Amino acid sequence: MSPEPVNSASRNDLSDQGAALPRPPVSPRGIVYLGSPPEAVAPLRALVEAGHRVDLVVSAPDRRRRRRGEPTPTPVKAAALELGLKVTDDLADVESAVDEGADLGVVVAFGQLLRLPLLTRLAMVNLHFSLLPRWRGAAPVERALLAGDDRTGVAVMGVEEGLDTGPIYAEVSVPIGPEATAGELRSDLSEHGAALLVAALADGLTDPQPQVGESTYASKISGDDLLLRFGDVSAEQLGRQVRVGGAWTTIRGERLKVWEAEEVLATPPPGELHGDVVGTASGGLRLVEVQLAGRARQEAKAFLRGYRPEHGEVTSAIVRPRVPPRPAWRPAGWRSTCWHVSTTTAPGPTWWCPGRWTGAILVMPIAGWSPS
Repeated sequence: MSPEPVNSASRNDLSDQGAALPRPPVSPRGIVYLGSPPEAVAPLRALVEAGHRVDLVVSAPDRRRRRRGEPTPTPVKAAALELGLKVTDDLADVESAVDEGADLGVVVAFGQLLRLPLLTRLAMVNLHFSLLPRWRGAAPVERALLAGDDRTGVAVMGVEEGLDTGPIYAEVSVPIGPEATAGELRSDLSEHGAALLVAALADGLTDPQPQVGESTYASKISGDDLLLRFGDVSAEQLGRQVRVGGAWTTIRGERLKVWEAEEVLATPPPGELHGDVVGTASGGLRLVEVQLAGRARQEAKAFLRGYRPEHGEVTSAIVRPRVPPRPAWRPAGWRSTCWHVSTTTAPGPTWWCPGRWTGAILVMPIAGWSPS
């Protein structure tokens, strides 16, 4: 995908908001780099390859990927060690780097809000993955996909106390492909952002422009955002949820993640599974890759051959209530309360129960019966 420069001629002069914070240097002597996930690796490598002095890399602490596994460094920490850079997970170490000559912080998907007094000690710019002020916040890539945006972008912006409110030094627009996943889009934006960051530093961080337009907030993605509500939502929107990653439904009371799916013309009744196609509020959704709770990902056809669902079986009988309705019921030995929910597909009363240990959803359709 080729980036398209954004026309900033209509922007107004920068106001004096945040004047107490230091301005980024036109040509930095030393850089403190803050980032953790895979999309923050390409900008770090680009800075080093362009000859910039990176005095310190701040990344999240090592984490165990499995309960008994060894702690694993973040992708940024692994890349920094490979490049021979100093790495820490303690923001307090930034003070020492500043004392030793670092005069610019570069933030890429760091995952933490930076606050005073750190912002008064070190001027910072952030590589943000959206066309600001649209999608300020933690999940701009995912929110752009869920909203059906056909374009997004990358901005080099100044860091202020507000959430992604700083002025813009450079920006590019990038199209979103019709089948792009969040992972693919994030990788694409990372590559464009790396080039944009190096170019902005080469041109000098001067003449920042204020953000113009209506702002929108990209809140973190929750499990509720990824629940596939087949009876209420079109196949097109459900496909967007799948492309974000981690979309899920339930089948026979077990959580089923849908990792890949495609829209089809077939239109079974909403929520019913006909072969590998689920009916939706508009259109059909063919399951391509799925994962049953506690098992490995597999092709949907292989899963269905082993699971043998009945023709027309319901894949997601309930919609998780935002405010738990009454009545409530706690089965013997069950730690959490179950809630009575409405359903268009299961006969009789249906109860929604948070999982006892894993947080998985247990659906209990019980015809002609209610708990005592």
